[in-house]
Amino acid sequence: MWGCGARALLGVWEVRLAGFLGRRLLGSNAAAGKSIAPQCWNCGHAREVGCGDEFFCSHCRALQPPDPTRDYFSLMNCNRSFRVDVTKLQHRYQQLQRLVHPDFFSQKSQTEKHFSDKHSTLVNDAYKTLQAPLTRGLYLLKLQGIEIPEGTDYKADSQFLVEIMEINERLADAQSEAAMEEIEATVRAKQKEFTDNINSAFEQGDFEKAKELLTKMRYFSNIEEKIKLSKTPL
Repeated sequence: MWGCGARALLGVWEVRLAGFLGRRLLGSNAAAGKSIAPQCWNCGHAREVGCGDEFFCSHCRALQPPDPTRDYFSLMNCNRSFRVDVTKLQHRYQQLQRLVHPDFFSQKSQTEKHFSDKHSTLVNDAYKTLQAPLTRGLYLLKLQGIEIPEGTDYKADSQFLVEIMEINERLADAQSEAAMEEIEATVRAKQKEFTDNINSAFEQGDFEKAKELLTKMRYFSNIEEKIKLSKTPL
């Protein structure tokens, strides 16, 4: 028969051995380049990666923190492409907000409330970014390590800048609704042309061309904002 002291000593050695084997396993996984499944912050249960329910722990159903490595296209279930189905994007946005909106976590823990706020903000940002061609294109470039700072006239030739100046002058001088609609139609047609050309540039992997076209599109987007403001009653 084992005495109490012997059983206690055996228990200590079992714990030490388990810890040693665990460290060996972790070390061998790291050396082999194997990723270790993240654990739930609430129950410690290993989270199932790629199971289709990445927002909640499959064991305790606690809301998990956002994945910092996930881009907007992945979050919104879109292909990483300039061409996006806006209707499907909107449906995904509504689906995610029904899952993570803070209104549904008012009775939950402070941790889940915090994660809910972060998720909801991330979903809003992703939706707004991917919804509009300009911000979508700029985000695609950003994923390629290419950014266009505000105020940059990247490859904006003098003829193009003169065109922008003339449209702005027409906008400032417009005294009738018909004149405003004519300018709006001109800008809309240019934006459609830019959208088609930018899509072609991305499909061909020509990021320099996409950068040039997006820089020009930004000018016309600024004019669109001015038109919207002129229609807004004071």
